[in-house]
Amino acid sequence: RGRVVESGGGAAQAGGSLRLSCRASGFAARDAAYLCMGWFRQTPGKEREGVAAFSYDTGLSFYADSLNGRFTISPDNGAQKSIALQIDNLQEDDTAMYICAAGAHGCSLSPSTFSAWGQGTQVTVSS
Repeated sequence: RGRVVESGGGAAQAGGSLRLSCRASGFAARDAAYLCMGWFRQTPGKEREGVAAFSYDTGLSFYADSLNGRFTISPDNGAQKSIALQIDNLQEDDTAMYICAAGAHGCSLSPSTFSAWGQGTQVTVSS
């Protein structure tokens, strides 16, 4: 059964940068080639928000329109089926639980795309 594990996160200063990583495992070989891995974020009382996703099938990346280019998702070439999320020019509004997800049927920022979800890693930005 597929699963994902996040790493990175923590406390950071506004204006700085942070890098989150996520590794997928347990997916069948036939699904791994089509894997979509993505990041969502959630704060208390708000809906889970799609941040970015990457398709291993097409090599395409998807981003939420509201993020103004400060987020970059990329495959981690040092490890199979591992992605990184770089967040630049951190803002206090970026404070959230960042949750990694993976799925093997299409790729988008819709939660229904993903079948495996991580526990999340907390990012806290202060001024």
